[in-house]
Amino acid sequence: MRFEVERKFLVAHEGWRAGVVSRRQLRDGLVGQFASGKVRVRLDETRAWLTIKGERVGLARPEFEYEIPRSDAEAMLAMVCDTCLIEKTRHCVPHAGLTWEVDVYAGALSGMVLAEVELEHEAQAIELPGWLGQEVTADPRFRQSTLLRLSREAGRSITLAEVLAARL
Repeated sequence: MRFEVERKFLVAHEGWRAGVVSRRQLRDGLVGQFASGKVRVRLDETRAWLTIKGERVGLARPEFEYEIPRSDAEAMLAMVCDTCLIEKTRHCVPHAGLTWEVDVYAGALSGMVLAEVELEHEAQAIELPGWLGQEVTADPRFRQSTLLRLSREAGRSITLAEVLAARL
């Protein structure tokens, strides 16, 4: 069993773009939620996989990932996840020995830009890039399910200011 340990941040400015070493298009669909966990299907240009994430304790949560046939993932996105779809371009940006993932959202979350970094353990010291803004790791407003719900309720893409003003 693997534990995902990650931190999430807003992005303050476009300075990260100069450091991009790779990018890929992702489509995510929420298959289901339970207690404090979720099941997600994800597609990129070459692979598809199912991910089960358990309850977060601190920065860590159990995570199980299984590669699945692309046709199954596409069917799940179309038939199971039609109102819970995330589209984004993930940019990989190395900084101080870690790879930061900067997600530029499209579709229902168009205009949202968030950065994440995966760590080996919760106490791992990291050097924050200068292009980062506020940390939102523990902020429920920045969970993808919450962002999608806010966008659906607004009937359009939502702005960062609207997310920050949201009361949950």
